Amino acid sequence: MKAIIPVAGIGSRLRPHTHTQPKALVPVAGKPILGHIIDSLTEVGINEIIFVIGYLGDKIQSYVVEKYPDLHKSFVVQAQKEGIGHAIWTAKAMVNDDDQLLIVLGDTIFDVHLQDFVDLPYSAVGVKKVDDPRNFGVVESDEDGFINRLVEKPMIPKSNMAMVGLYRIKEGKLLMQTLDENIKKNLRTHNEFQLTDALMSMVEKGTRIQSFKVEEWYDCGKKEVLLATNAMLLSRLEQKNDQLFNNTIIIPPVSIASNCRIQNSIIGPNVSIGENTYVDHSILKNSIIGSFSQLEDVVLKDSLVGSDASLKGLSQSLNLGDSTEISFS
Repeated sequence: MKAIIPVAGIGSRLRPHTHTQPKALVPVAGKPILGHIIDSLTEVGINEIIFVIGYLGDKIQSYVVEKYPDLHKSFVVQAQKEGIGHAIWTAKAMVNDDDQLLIVLGDTIFDVHLQDFVDLPYSAVGVKKVDDPRNFGVVESDEDGFINRLVEKPMIPKSNMAMVGLYRIKEGKLLMQTLDENIKKNLRTHNEFQLTDALMSMVEKGTRIQSFKVEEWYDCGKKEVLLATNAMLLSRLEQKNDQLFNNTIIIPPVSIASNCRIQNSIIGPNVSIGENTYVDHSILKNSIIGSFSQLEDVVLKDSLVGSDASLKGLSQSLNLGDSTEISFS
């Protein structure tokens, strides 16, 4: 089985952080979002992954090559942003006739037993009940869980089961052929080529696709969701207390990378700090702090601070991007 991970988006909802790095590389619980996704795939034996890159794609490629040298990896460029269906279609030359595919959106972390999903006998789509399905792709299923209709962002939904960005496709070549047909015919929904439409065409052609309920999913495109995801993942980490910091209280769960200097501070709960960061006389709670940053005399909660940032003398909730320097002292 091959995996396809589309990571070509510009991440506008996470600006200013995505001015300098792709959304998929924003850190959560000690590693980038993409790192969590790749690790979950390799844990179930998927070692061949196609990355669809675009905006700042060189950084995606550099990260994957450096951190996952043994991974069988390929990179294709989505030059024009014309929807998730179009992003998947750009990888068509790398999909063979007998390939099965696992498609995972590159900014989403799932709470799911992935092995059960991979082992399903039919193609499947991950779904979750939502209060307002109008902003999602929606599935309608029969009593046995097989999908009979898929609609992208319907005005009047007939189901509240939303697609969460996780797809297991047994008929990989057929999916690519269907996407190719839709693109050649310029069949768009909401002005984009949708994966939802291609899957609906496959259902109409007789393909059986199951709906698979996930426990939870986190679309890490907004600050609030990113912080919630950070807290969730930290709660599952084994806490190690092998680093000692002068006159500092650590309240788990936290993730503190190597070569950090922390003193006279209170850190936690739910705090991730990148490598080579300096913290002094500060209180940090429910926040993500990037690498090579400097924080002095600050009280932060519910905050994102990028890498190479400097912050002095402040008690606020912030969304501070990379390479930023602010001093209130």
